[in-house]
Amino acid sequence: MNIAIVGTGYVGLVSGTCFSEMGIDVTCVDVDAAKIERLNNGIIPIYEPGLETLVHKNVRSGRLHFTTSLEEVLDNVDIVFSAVGTPPDEDGSADLKYVLAVARTIGQHLNKYTVIVTKSTVPVGTAAKVKATIQAELDKRGVNVEFDVASNPEFLKEGAAVKDFMSPDRVVVGVETERARAIMARLYKPFMIVSDRLIFTDIPSAEMIKYAANSMLATRISFMNDIANLCELVGADVNMVRKGIGSDTRIGKKFLYAGCGYGGSCFPKDVKALIKTADDLGYSMQVLKAVEAVNEAQKSILFGKLLKHFNGDLNGKTIALWGLAFKPETDDMREAPALVLIDKMVKAGATVRVYDPVAMDECRRRLGDVVTYCKDRYDATAGADALMLVTEWKEFRMPSLDVLTRTMNGRLVLDGRNILDADELKAHGFTYHCIGR
Repeated sequence: MNIAIVGTGYVGLVSGTCFSEMGIDVTCVDVDAAKIERLNNGIIPIYEPGLETLVHKNVRSGRLHFTTSLEEVLDNVDIVFSAVGTPPDEDGSADLKYVLAVARTIGQHLNKYTVIVTKSTVPVGTAAKVKATIQAELDKRGVNVEFDVASNPEFLKEGAAVKDFMSPDRVVVGVETERARAIMARLYKPFMIVSDRLIFTDIPSAEMIKYAANSMLATRISFMNDIANLCELVGADVNMVRKGIGSDTRIGKKFLYAGCGYGGSCFPKDVKALIKTADDLGYSMQVLKAVEAVNEAQKSILFGKLLKHFNGDLNGKTIALWGLAFKPETDDMREAPALVLIDKMVKAGATVRVYDPVAMDECRRRLGDVVTYCKDRYDATAGADALMLVTEWKEFRMPSLDVLTRTMNGRLVLDGRNILDADELKAHGFTYHCIGR
């Protein structure tokens, strides 16, 4: 089976590489010629554990290819995946200009039956727009070419995307015809050897599933952050509360960790898009609006604790910040709490010294020289009046408190992920603040 995937961002590159690992011939397409040239030279544009090795392996095997021309490969593929970006528009809705541009290109060059699959996270009704766009271009050409559209949302966790794709907990495919269903079933058959987790639905349901799933996870995070903030006021411990409610099988233990807010490419964008979809239909998603509001406030909570400790004056203070990415095992800083915190601290007159195991270049690309980039975690704490932990990388879990005592000027630690040992820090003379305790 031969397939094409348009878009070599996070979803497209991981999907294409993993499909090729299963023996499928994959051509990844992108309009960014420089990115395609780098990929052809073995340079991977994103950090994702295990991805680089698989890309190199499957390029060598001749199953994974990169090009800028979709029209050149259309005649040779059975399926085209659209995995281009859907950035939020100013009103929060998903911007579909790239998705529809791909559809137009397909319509202008399609010559045989092909299944066109939306892999990007798109609002309900997008597949219908894609279908109409392709058909309009075919009509302009005066040709009659059969095709099907399908929706195949991704559920990849950054930092574990390769594992998630190779061993999915479910694969959702929305189709309109049995022909498309049979082709998609054949495509995913290698992934279903151990157990069949392939779920076929109608197309609108498939499109909704992705948004509903991410919105539910975001809701759990904001709910626990709200509970954590109340715990601090009443003298409770959110970790104990989490264990207590997570033991209820109806609730479960996952996504009940309090922290300094969620970020990334999915949760913020998808919550906004679902809210906007409902608003356009005259319905208000009141729970999700609260989820979004809680999260935005939560990103500033460490700054509030820092400001309070220094009596509202950060001018001339040096703050060490551990963690820039929105989560561990990725260099993705989209909507990261670190961006909000850095902005507030710099504007308040503080010097910010930062360290992250993989996101330093991404931070430099986004922020330039407004912060000081450090070679390791202890370099970041040199001369610091306070340490702020923002991303729960494993190497931050057990720092040497003797080294911190020697390198830091101050004795304040702000733990935005509740991973440090409060008693141990206090025994070494540190003032420790976390979330919800």
